[in-house]
Amino acid sequence: MDNDARTILAIGTKKGLWLAESTDRENWNLTGPHFANLEVPSVAIDTRDGKTRILAGVNDWHWGPTVVYSGDAGATWSEPEQGAIKFPADTDTALARIWHLRPDTADRPGVVWAGCEPISVFKSTDSGENFELNRGLWDHPHRSEWGAGFGGAAVHSIVPNVVDENVVHAAMSTGGVYRSTDGGDSWEPRNKGIKADFFPEPFPEFGQCVHHITADAENPNRLYAQNHGGVYRSDDSGDEWNSIADGLPAEFGFVFLSHPRTGGSVWTIPLKGAEERNPVGGRLSVFHSTDAGDTWNEQHAGLPDADWNAVLRDAAAVDDHPETVGVYFGTRGGEVFASNDEGAHFVTVAQRLPDVLSVRAAQVNGAGK
Repeated sequence: MDNDARTILAIGTKKGLWLAESTDRENWNLTGPHFANLEVPSVAIDTRDGKTRILAGVNDWHWGPTVVYSGDAGATWSEPEQGAIKFPADTDTALARIWHLRPDTADRPGVVWAGCEPISVFKSTDSGENFELNRGLWDHPHRSEWGAGFGGAAVHSIVPNVVDENVVHAAMSTGGVYRSTDGGDSWEPRNKGIKADFFPEPFPEFGQCVHHITADAENPNRLYAQNHGGVYRSDDSGDEWNSIADGLPAEFGFVFLSHPRTGGSVWTIPLKGAEERNPVGGRLSVFHSTDAGDTWNEQHAGLPDADWNAVLRDAAAVDDHPETVGVYFGTRGGEVFASNDEGAHFVTVAQRLPDVLSVRAAQVNGAGK
């Protein structure tokens, strides 16, 4: 490993962005806030092409939402003059929030996806300088029937297929999972098997309150979904979903993470029901599976026995450490935890921050430029 290698952890909160760095992922140097008092619901760390670019979706209370980026590990920040993401004039729509920023694969340098509120997908081909609205989803005939989840109406998960660049999955609350097989020109609902028990018909074609989706590291057709009430796996690119909730203390939650290299290795953080949205019994734990959700093991070492704060969907991440992957998450109570051994034990990175909304981590070398 490079002697200058270190991990950068980006923490977006209700009132600013914090950055933490560590060479051992046990001891952290925390700096911030950047963008003090501004909401940062989405962050991304793009390490493709040997460069490190931190992107943040910032909600400026006066100027509105925008994407800013830093190529020097947060020393300076840049923002396109006209705003990176904006709806075309003919839509008569204003951007409300950038919920999700997702760099594409290393084979597609420059491509960055954004999931936004109101429900929409944007795509950048210049590393986040400019984004273009995906018209296929925006003009979808189902759009008038999509609803708002508890936090708003947004696309919160975008999963580009690592093998076929024409295949992309997007998920929204409430609307469910949609798949495009033609690079985003058209989208079809893919929710068979995911229940929506708040409807008279619990298994509709669309309208499910999916909280997060992600893809398996080794099988691009294997997807995972943490739902409003259910945890699911699809082995056929979303054509059909099956429950993998057995062994978990609750079906509700927001987080679902996949190992970046090892297939079947996934994590979730169950919460007690939609009415409470807290760790079950106050015991904050991560649950890890090494067999694609067939069985689960609790990971609790280093985590509090009494914590009554939820962990939101983008407030958790894994890094890309070449030896042992790190697991990270932050709570609505402002606590941030890190594990350098795939969740076997956690250390506290930060305490008493504002409500944590987004977390991302990555390995960088040298100055991170």
